[in-house]
Amino acid sequence: MDYRTDQSNTAWENMTLEEKNHQLYLNEKELLDTFLQHGAITQAQHDKSLHDLQEKMGETP
Repeated sequence: MDYRTDQSNTAWENMTLEEKNHQLYLNEKELLDTFLQHGAITQAQHDKSLHDLQEKMGETP
């Protein structure tokens, strides 16, 4: 078993639900940013998706 994967799983298991949701939000935001950076989506699509994500997950900009 990969030590890093095991360590990551342990960290995830020790997180609260709020921490897990925040980490999920950060991962999804990073994915949107990557799509924008590589031209897969427009700035308008990025902004709308980010706004929707923030609303659904209760995150503030």
